[in-house]
Amino acid sequence: QLQLVESGGGLVQPGGPLRLSCAAFGFTLERHSIAWFRRAPGKEPEAVSCITSTGNITRYSDSVKDRFTISRDNAKNTAYLQINSLKSEDSADYSCAAHGSDRCWDRLYEYDYWGQGTRVTVSS
Repeated sequence: QLQLVESGGGLVQPGGPLRLSCAAFGFTLERHSIAWFRRAPGKEPEAVSCITSTGNITRYSDSVKDRFTISRDNAKNTAYLQINSLKSEDSADYSCAAHGSDRCWDRLYEYDYWGQGTRVTVSS
């Protein structure tokens, strides 16, 4: 079964760090671009970061730039999202997505695969 499984979410205090993982099963991530989206209650999914299949290009939304870092480990068939200096507005369900190309896309439905998500709650 082809799927992406996210993990690493949880309850975190403001200012703290968190690392999310995105593991692929049934296919290899190596030839796929990978993106992270987040969806807060009552809002549309927001593309927060993307990394191309070669890893040469990374993109971040303005709201997370300088705090989020996307990376990939093709040997482990896993991608990551390191989140630092968490803010309450970062609270959301975070999903990863993969597309069989070397480009980033703006909408979740443009990707070939996406996971169920992991919830991040930032609160003191």
